Amino acid sequence: MPVEEHRRVSEHLEVTLCLLVTSDKVLQGLTNDRVTPLVASILPEYGIKLGETTVTPNRPADIERALRTLLAKCDVVLATGGTGLGARDVTVDVLRPMCSKDIPGFGELFRYLTYLRYGTAALATRATACAVGDGLVFAVPGSPEAVETALTKLILPEVRHLIAELRGLRH
Repeated sequence: MPVEEHRRVSEHLEVTLCLLVTSDKVLQGLTNDRVTPLVASILPEYGIKLGETTVTPNRPADIERALRTLLAKCDVVLATGGTGLGARDVTVDVLRPMCSKDIPGFGELFRYLTYLRYGTAALATRATACAVGDGLVFAVPGSPEAVETALTKLILPEVRHLIAELRGLRH
């Protein structure tokens, strides 16, 4: 089945995306959450429903608990923050053992788009995506620009197709 036909089969699939913001500063009220309003403004353009939004500290147990809770409620979880190389950047490390199937192309393409804009600084992101059971998780940097790029250039144009593939709905 050609890609366009796969997309056609899944174009009416209802999708709910939950948002996990990992940020000590947002949680402590030291900075405003600019990601949640951005995501809420983008999703309607793609017919995707925003489910629950959670802000959690950069602590592995809290991140894992939040991911599991959100995966039980949504088709897709977008985790923002914790994808760099710093000591507090643990989102990717928490997510990897939970993954049942990797989606390596997401991280590769995200780094490529980042490279086009910022050059070799793209090496510093560990943005990743995978399936966890019958849900999808995308982990991206916490900057609004990174979130917008990931959503509009990669995730939202393809998310229904990915879910249909994952759940065997295209047959």
